[in-house]
Amino acid sequence: MNTRQRTLAALDYQDYDRLPLAHFGFWKETLAKWADEGHIAREEAATWRDGNEAEKSIAGKLGFDFNYYSVVFCHTDLLPPFETEVIEEMPDGSRKVLNRDGVVVLDKDGAGSIPSEIDHLLKERKDWEEHYVHRLQFQAERIGVDDQTKAYLEDENRSDPCGLHCGSLFGMIRNWLGVEGTAYLQADDPNLFSEIIEMVGELSYRCVETSLEITSAFDFGHFWEDICFKSGPLINPRVFDEKVGPHYKRITDLLSNYGISLVSLDCDGWIDALIPTWVNNGVNTMFPIEVGTWNASILPWREQYGRGLRGVGGMDKRVFAYDRSAIDAEVERLKPLVALGGYIPCPDHRIAPDAKWENVQYYCDRMRSTFG
Repeated sequence: MNTRQRTLAALDYQDYDRLPLAHFGFWKETLAKWADEGHIAREEAATWRDGNEAEKSIAGKLGFDFNYYSVVFCHTDLLPPFETEVIEEMPDGSRKVLNRDGVVVLDKDGAGSIPSEIDHLLKERKDWEEHYVHRLQFQAERIGVDDQTKAYLEDENRSDPCGLHCGSLFGMIRNWLGVEGTAYLQADDPNLFSEIIEMVGELSYRCVETSLEITSAFDFGHFWEDICFKSGPLINPRVFDEKVGPHYKRITDLLSNYGISLVSLDCDGWIDALIPTWVNNGVNTMFPIEVGTWNASILPWREQYGRGLRGVGGMDKRVFAYDRSAIDAEVERLKPLVALGGYIPCPDHRIAPDAKWENVQYYCDRMRSTFG
């Protein structure tokens, strides 16, 4: 069996010869450190992208089989994006910058975390109609399936899984408005709030539909959201279910019509309160199941939702910074989860700069010897 066959078998409760070893990419700072240490070439660190040849080379040296986040994108975001512009230089050397989403953020040299949001261009209807509506129209340029990609997907000997990215039905909106702005807009202009969700949902549907008309040789559909944090969702679950749920259903039904039954969703944080909306509307695979401070695990979800809910992720990447005994303990923790079926362990986010190269290699060796 190849990696693609193993992955599909594992997620579909079928027999496989060994568990595929998945990862979720790396921080750029991690690769720079590993290049400084001589583990990888500097060119590999500089040119790495999800699914490209540099990544495959790095992953192979570590012992991974594939990056689950290998997907063909539909460009469902702003097109064109806003031009990045420095609004103000601050005395401490930081800058107020208008970013590609129309959000003013505080940019600091050397900062690796998400920048602080200062202001949002989108506040009310006139902003929406002037700056956003024309950037959310369907265009052929949004489709990521070219002739080369189509030939790759339809190659019967393709050895790696590949998904179709189906967009973001609320995460992008949260980016444009901010958490507070999203909350206020629901109360101040509920019609506009609904209109924004409708436009984003329709654009995502058209992009997915057009991609599938070119080829349906994808192994899974995939959404991105990131609309939860450590204490729960950034949107009222009832509102999310009512407003956004039907758009998931339209798209997952479309995928199903083309024979694509696996649909995953990337959302960080404590996602439990939103899982019912996803499961009831055709999303059946949670990713990356962040262990974090809330100890996310597929186990209680499986007990609640049954075998219809699958998972990729849930491996605590923090152990890469520790020692072999910590890695051994993590592999042992994963054993009963793998035994559930329909689950593939994967580091629960990009591998961070504190990860030791030798520890990541050891993890891959242990996983292979344990589940091989």
